[in-house]
Amino acid sequence: MTNQPPATPPTPAPELFTWEFATDPYPAYAWLREHAPVHRTKLPSGVEAWLVTRYGDAKQALADPRLSKNPAHHDEPTQAKGKTGIPGERGANLMTHLLNIDPPDHTRLRRLVAKAFTPRRVAEFAPRVQELTDDLIDRFAARGSADLIHEFAFPLPIYAICDLLGVPREDQDDFRDWAGMMIRHGGGPRGGVARSVKKMRGYLAELIHRKREALTDVPEAGEDLISGLIRASDEGEHLTENEAAAMAFILLFAGFETTVNLVGNGLYALLTHPEQRARLQASLALKESALLETGIEELLRYDGPVELATWRFATQSLSIGGQDIAVGDPVLVVLAAADRDPARFADPDVLDLGHRDNQHLGYGHGIHYCLGAPLARLEGRSALATLLTRLPDLQLAVEPSELRWRGGLIMRGLRTLPVEFAPVRESGHTPPVVP
Repeated sequence: MTNQPPATPPTPAPELFTWEFATDPYPAYAWLREHAPVHRTKLPSGVEAWLVTRYGDAKQALADPRLSKNPAHHDEPTQAKGKTGIPGERGANLMTHLLNIDPPDHTRLRRLVAKAFTPRRVAEFAPRVQELTDDLIDRFAARGSADLIHEFAFPLPIYAICDLLGVPREDQDDFRDWAGMMIRHGGGPRGGVARSVKKMRGYLAELIHRKREALTDVPEAGEDLISGLIRASDEGEHLTENEAAAMAFILLFAGFETTVNLVGNGLYALLTHPEQRARLQASLALKESALLETGIEELLRYDGPVELATWRFATQSLSIGGQDIAVGDPVLVVLAAADRDPARFADPDVLDLGHRDNQHLGYGHGIHYCLGAPLARLEGRSALATLLTRLPDLQLAVEPSELRWRGGLIMRGLRTLPVEFAPVRESGHTPPVVP
C-alpha cells in the first residue's frame, strides 16, 4: 500500500486542540491524512507549525537531518518566544539535553548516556519495578476501588526513575510533587511549572555534586545512573555539570510522563475492549509472555503516550509529502496519526494485541529514538500483567464519556482512571511472568 495525493476535501478542516478533539483526535487525524497530510496550523500557544500525519512522511521527517532539534533554528516571532520545548527549561538553564541538540553534540551526549543506561542495567532493574508495582497495588487492593492514574500509573515511573537515577528514598516525594506540577500542563497555579523545574534543577545540581564527591575509583555493583553519568564524563569525555543536570532532568521528564500514559492509556484500551482484555488474561493465566510482548507494542500503536514528536525546525528549505517547508519553520510529526495510517497498517482503528507486523513510531525513529524505551516497556508490561492478574475483575467505575484527557501538545493521557473490583486481602502474591 502507498500513500495517495490528498483528495479534494468534501468538508471543512476539523477544529484541532479543543477538549472534544483531545478526547478522540483520531477522526480529525484521519481527515488530515487524507486531505492535508502536511498541514500548517496555529497551535493554542500562538505558534504556527506544520503537522505531518502520514506514516511515510512521518518516518522521513523523524530521520531528516535538515530538521534540527535545536530551538535556535526556529524563525521565532516575538509572540512565540519561549513557547516551544518543555515549560521552564530555558529559565532553569536545562536546554542542553538530547531533545534539544543535533550532532555532533547529540552524538557525544547520547554515547555518554548510553554508557550509563544500558540494556543490562534495565534488565537488572526488573525486580525493583515488580516490587514497586506490587507495593502500589497493595495500597488499594483491599479497598475495592482506585484511581489508577494518581494511585498507580503516576507514582510507578516516578519512583522507578528516581531509584534508577539514584535519588535517595527520603527525597523522592519531593520529585513526585514537582513532577505532578509539570504533568498538569498549565492546570496548576500560574508559574507553578517553571518553579517546579527550577527546584528540580537546583536539587539535581546539588545531588550530582554530592555523588561526584562520593564516587569510588571502581564502579560498585548496581551503581546508580547519575553516578554512571559522572563516571563516563570523568573517563576522558567532556560532560559538564550543567549537561549532567540537564540529562538527568530530561531522563526524569521523558521517563515518567510517557510511562504514566502508556499504563493509563493501555489500561483504558483494555477495559473498553473486553475481548482483548480477556485474551490477555487467559494468556497470563497460562504463564505465557508472547501476547503481553506484542500487546504492549499494539497499545503503543493504537493509543500511544506521545501524540506528537517533540519540536523540529527546518535548517534549509525542504519538501515533505509534496509540501514546501521554509527555513526556520517548526515541524511537528503527529505520531498518533502516523500509527493509524491505513497505508501502513491494515485495519488501523482496530485493537489487536496479537498484531505482529507492528513497526509503529510510538517511541520515534532515527537518531532521536527514545533512549528510555526499554525501561518504559518493562514498566508497562509489569504494570498491566500484575494488575490484570491480581485484580482479574477490574472494571471502569464511570462511563468512558465521563473521563477527561489532559490538555497538552506533545503527550496524550487521561486525567483520572477510576476503577472498581472485588476487594482483595492477601498475605502474599506470585508475580506474573513478565518478559
